Amino acid sequence: MKNRLLTLFVLFSCGWTFGQMQEYEAKIPLNGISNQWHSVPLPIPVFDKLKQDLTDIRVYGTTKNDTIEAPYLLKVAKGEKVKKQVDFKLLNKASNAKGYYFTYEIPTIEAINKIQLHLKNENIDAKALLEGSQNQNEWFTILEDYRILTIKNNQTDYSFTELNFPNSKYKYYRLLLISDIKPDLDSASISLEENLEAEYQEYKVKGFRTANENKKTYIEIYLKQRVPLSHLKINVLSQFDYYRPISIKYVTDSIETEKGWKYYYRNLSSGILTSVENNEFEFPSTLVKKLRVEIQNYDNQPLKIGKIDAKGYMHVLVARFTERADYSLVYGNKNAPKPIYDIAFTKNNTPENLSPLVLGKEEMIPKTEKPQNKPLFENKWWLWGIMGLLILVLGGFTLTMLQKKG
Repeated sequence: MKNRLLTLFVLFSCGWTFGQMQEYEAKIPLNGISNQWHSVPLPIPVFDKLKQDLTDIRVYGTTKNDTIEAPYLLKVAKGEKVKKQVDFKLLNKASNAKGYYFTYEIPTIEAINKIQLHLKNENIDAKALLEGSQNQNEWFTILEDYRILTIKNNQTDYSFTELNFPNSKYKYYRLLLISDIKPDLDSASISLEENLEAEYQEYKVKGFRTANENKKTYIEIYLKQRVPLSHLKINVLSQFDYYRPISIKYVTDSIETEKGWKYYYRNLSSGILTSVENNEFEFPSTLVKKLRVEIQNYDNQPLKIGKIDAKGYMHVLVARFTERADYSLVYGNKNAPKPIYDIAFTKNNTPENLSPLVLGKEEMIPKTEKPQNKPLFENKWWLWGIMGLLILVLGGFTLTMLQKKG
């Protein structure tokens, strides 16, 4: 009796495991498990089958009579910026034929790499020269020919007034602004910004096409695969100065109509496309395959667009394996809820420098078709035959009753 119950339990467990796996689209075998903790880099093809919030990922392990769900943390290598404000004093303001000078003193020798200028001028185009010194006698160039620009009108409200430079340690800093109009510098802030560098994965742009219509330029960008995009760089070939509002959208859905395909878009980012900056746009990591960039030209000639660069943060799972089993990365289930694991509340206890697992080939998970309920009588002649038999029986019964009455 006990053996029968054990056999039934094993069969039920195996069936339940297979049923769990069937809810997902694909799996990738995980090889090389030798420790309790490992990293699992997510390959690009995985993202094509995932939900937008990436919650339909599981790490399942199977044995002869059980299934195991290994907990994991999803790590997105998006880096981190830490900004430390540095105290300073404005020593003097002066001007001569060269331009307008501002001299700052930092009481303690601390490294800085940013100076944010708060200008009252709504429209100013200036060049900046930044120098450093320990004694105000000998000055060393830190930045030169650095452009400062503010524009405000009915069409544009743009400001680029931050000086970025390599880490510098001087007691004194002298800023020269070369401008046709007097800079009205309200205040400044000096800081040290330390960056934990993000880890990116570059994506192949399958192609793009541009169209100019109603004083706008539309750029349709096609990526080779659906990927988690977080960074887009637009290389402009035009050599003249330009400042154009820009919006970046991605396709969320599409339907086929008599006139062709109709796409539905959602905003991803917006800003200014300008000759002053590098035209690199960052935004929250989003799964996309097709994008549209809209450039507002107003009454200006359209810009010539060159190369489009796309990249996104590296996505890695940190998984814990406590039992021996054959493990697979399983993914692709629109109805899967967000998993809740204990390790999410103890992230600080996760070891570092984990060895990555070796991923096998992607395997599609076969689906078992649900049995269809067949009609009781597939052939209509059976139905006619039964109806005829019923008529004969009822007719015979009626004749018998009539004879008895007679």
